[in-house]
This record gives sequence, C-alpha cells and structure tokens, in this order.
Amino acid sequence: MQEQDIPIDINSGKLLEWLINRRHCTRDWQANIIAIREKINNAIQDMPVHEGIAQLLSGTYINYFHCKKIIEILKETEVDSKNLFGRYGSKRMKDWQEIVRLYEKDNMYLAEAAQMLMRNINFEVPSFKKQIQKLEQTQNDLEKKEAEYKKSENIARTEFSTLCKQLGIPGQKIKKELVERVSELPEIYNRLVEKAKSIDNVVEFYSSFVEFTLGRQHDGGCVPMVKYVIDKGNTTTYEWTYGEAPLSVVETALNVNFDDDEEEEAKEHGEIDFGNEPKEEIDFGQLDGEGEIDFGARGDIDWGNIESADGTAEEIDFNISLEESGIVVEAAGLDGGIATGTEALTVLDNPSTRNDFIDQLLELESFLKLRLYEFQGDNRNNVLSMSQMQQASPILQLATPDSTKSMLDHVQVLITEVLDSRVQHLHNIKHSPRYVDLLAASLRQKLKMAEKMVSLQKLTSQRREDIINQALALQPMLKMVIRRTKELQTEIEQDISKKYKNRIVHLTGGVNNLQ
Repeated sequence: MQEQDIPIDINSGKLLEWLINRRHCTRDWQANIIAIREKINNAIQDMPVHEGIAQLLSGTYINYFHCKKIIEILKETEVDSKNLFGRYGSKRMKDWQEIVRLYEKDNMYLAEAAQMLMRNINFEVPSFKKQIQKLEQTQNDLEKKEAEYKKSENIARTEFSTLCKQLGIPGQKIKKELVERVSELPEIYNRLVEKAKSIDNVVEFYSSFVEFTLGRQHDGGCVPMVKYVIDKGNTTTYEWTYGEAPLSVVETALNVNFDDDEEEEAKEHGEIDFGNEPKEEIDFGQLDGEGEIDFGARGDIDWGNIESADGTAEEIDFNISLEESGIVVEAAGLDGGIATGTEALTVLDNPSTRNDFIDQLLELESFLKLRLYEFQGDNRNNVLSMSQMQQASPILQLATPDSTKSMLDHVQVLITEVLDSRVQHLHNIKHSPRYVDLLAASLRQKLKMAEKMVSLQKLTSQRREDIINQALALQPMLKMVIRRTKELQTEIEQDISKKYKNRIVHLTGGVNNLQ
C-alpha cells in the first residue's frame, strides 16, 4: 500500500491542537484574526442583492470558505467592473479578496475553521438540543398540570351538583332556594310519624322488658318521646310540655340575609347598584296659618245622665255577676295559651325534643341488637332464662329471633330517615341563619374553584402553545447548524487533504454523531 492511500484520522476535539503541532497554524492566530473579523463586518454592510449571498450571511458565523463563495458570486454581479487584465475595479470585490488574502496568511482560516467546528460540536449543537429537550419537558409538565386542573374542575362541579341534588335546589340563587326548601319539612315530619307508628310494638316490647326486669314500671316511662309521637303525632312543643293544645301558634320568622344572592345575580348581569335613586320627601299636608296642627275642639267626656223613672239620679250597682254580664274569662293556668318561641315548634322540629327522639330511637336499636345477640348466642348468657319466661308477659314469651330482627329493621329504617342528610340540612337551615351562610358559601366556593380551574386551564394551554411554537422555531435552527457544521467538516477535510498530496482525511469524534 502506498503512502497516499493511507487515510489520516484526526479527532475533531483535538483538531486545532493537531494543526498547531504540525505547524500548519501559529499559536498567536487569534490575535491576528481580530482585524480580519473587522474587515468582514465592514464588507457585509455593502453587498449586492443576491439569494446566494443572503443564504451565506444568515444563520452561522462567516468563515473563510464563505468568503470564497462570496467572491465567486461577486464575479457574476461585478462582471462589469472587470478590466482587460482580468482584474476587478469593484470595491466590493477588492474588499473580499483582501479578506481572503489575510485569511490565507499562516493558514489562519484553518485555525479559525477548526475552532468553529469544535465549538459547534461541543457547545452550539448540544445547547440547541438541550433547549429543545427542556421545552419538550416543560410541555409535558404543562399537559399534566392541565389534566390536573381539569380533574379538579370536574371534582368541584361534581361536588356542587351532588350537594345541590341532595338539597333539591338548582343552585342559582342558593340562599333563597335553601330557605324555600324548608317548607318541605312538615311533609317530611308527617312521613316520619307514619313510620314511627310501625314501631309501636317495639316500644311495648321494650317497656315490658324493663318492667319485668325491674319488677316495676320505669320512672317517667321508657322512651317517652317516641311513645308520644306514636300516640299524638308531631304536635307542638307547647302541647308536649303542658299537655294541651295552644289557642294559637306564633312561629318565629326565618332571619336570613339574601344580599349575597343579589350580589351574585348583579355580577352575572353586570349590574352595579350605586344607590342614586331620588329621595322621596314626606308630605305633611297643609298646615294652618299659624303653623300649628289642629287636633279639633277639646271637651269633657259626656257620661250621660243616669236617672230613675221618677227623674232622680241613681247610683251604679257594681255587684253584677260575670255570667250575667256575658263576659267569658279564660280558665286559670295555661288553658288556651299562645305558643311562641321554641314552644311553637313541633317536637320533631324543636332541636331539643328532636335530639331526645333520636336518642331514644338509638336506645331502642341498642336494646334490640343486644336481645338479638342473646337469642343467637349461648342460652346461659340470656338475661331472660326459660324459667323466668314463664312469669313474663306474653309479648316477651312470644319473642323470637325473627320477630326481634324484624323489629330492629323497622327501627333502623326510621333512624335512617330521621338522620337523612337532606333532612339534617333542612333542619339546620331553618334553625341557624349562620348555617345557611356557611352552606351557601361552601357551594359558591366550589363554583369559584371550578371557575378558577377553568381559568388556569386556559392559561396553561396558552403557555403550552407558546412552548410548542418555541420548540418548533428551534428545530430549523438546529438542523441548519448541523448542516453547516457538516459542510465545514467536509471543507476542512478537503483542505487538509490538499496539504498531504490528496490523502483521505477523516475527522472522527462527535461530528459524525450529529443528527
């Protein structure tokens, strides 16, 4: 194999060092290159309009090989300035020819090209790739954030819809709708009374058990509130307390501030109340000339003349019985009184008596669970043994696990309906204006959260679009830098090859991995 057939392999990362060590370039080349760069900057200011020149001057750093291509283009554009001796009189041509001549001195162009190649491989291309990779990562993060915001929006709207459905309101004017639903309570309480009548046998069973266990009736009775509701229904607290119905009932009106609903409605319609309404003046009528009010003529009360048949005055007899006078006096005590305040509330509506009713239902439930456990367990643990059963009342003797389970089911159904979340909400709404405010604020907060999530989704989506556009804008620049770098590599290989009798030159390293 001849020497010219042996290729020359040069590591692209050590190209500049290789050129200096073999004395193709001097170590002080950078000091001399500054003057050349200044001349290039001046020459660029005066260039003809040409597509090829525009492409050369765009995108990357201008080097020696670009300058030679510019001279070739100027040979076409400046052909008119060529004289008989083949020289060009154009200043443009002279400037670029001078630049090329300075470049070729001590092979400065080769040192600069080597440095450009190394910079592109080690810095420029990795920098573009890193920027694009970072933008793509940011895009993925924004997509995840947008999905999270959408999920949070759906959760907030679902919670709002669920609570509105539970309360039975559309969710437009929240406070007004909540207060309107309070009118459903009487019907709900009537249904509870009908359900309570189905556990009459449970109350009897419990009372008999307590009486048999104690050997006497329980002081105050067992579950008196439950028994009262079964017997009397959902009467007023007044009747429960005093044992008789009131003559009249004066219920306390709900004191709920609806300003929040009006403000929300005004925001939706874009209306603002500035309070600039004309003031109405009070009409006092016409006063007399002296400015005094005429109350009419003053006079004494005429009691009339009480006279006897013979014309003589008689004395009044005050000793007349109430029966003869026709006046009816109410009975002493509380007969026919007026129910006001908490006494005007029904026993299932009054928080105090309602709690008693719930507590006593839970008491019945616990009792039946224990009895069912005793039935299903060891007979030795049964409170009422077979020998004792003979002395018990028939309702206790005839009790079976099935009958006890049936009674327990009825009690639990009633407890479930009494403690239903909607009933609880309506009860709290009626008795606590503060609760109405909190409930309405909670619902509005969910709507505001949903609206906030929608706004964040829009912002995130817009930012994601901007990131995508930035990444797309960098892609052509990266491709152009890679293409120019590969062109520069080829030009350097060809130039070095000329210096070694056209031997094949390979620049190895990162340059071959550019994509």
